[in-house]
Amino acid sequence: MTVKLTDSNFSEEIKSGVTLVDFWAPWCGPCRMVGPIIEEVADEYAGKVKVGKLNVDENQATAGEFGIMSIPTMLVFKDGEPVDKIIGAVPKQQIVAKLDQYA
Repeated sequence: MTVKLTDSNFSEEIKSGVTLVDFWAPWCGPCRMVGPIIEEVADEYAGKVKVGKLNVDENQATAGEFGIMSIPTMLVFKDGEPVDKIIGAVPKQQIVAKLDQYA
């Protein structure tokens, strides 16, 4: 299950361990394509990787802080620091390969 991230809870949610954050918006077609994949990854990596979704329309401060210019963008955080980035609607294998480097 994914965690709903907001400007107010973001720092607290990503501060420890490995976290995959999906920066998305409801109107974004490619974001909707990636959504079910993100949910699958959240279930498969439960206990190893926290997976969160941040709506960029509702949380512009956090999206701006990390320079999110296009969506979907997924950032991998380790102990609160961004360590990797995936831009665009990519296959599940590509997301899993990135996570396996840090999980």
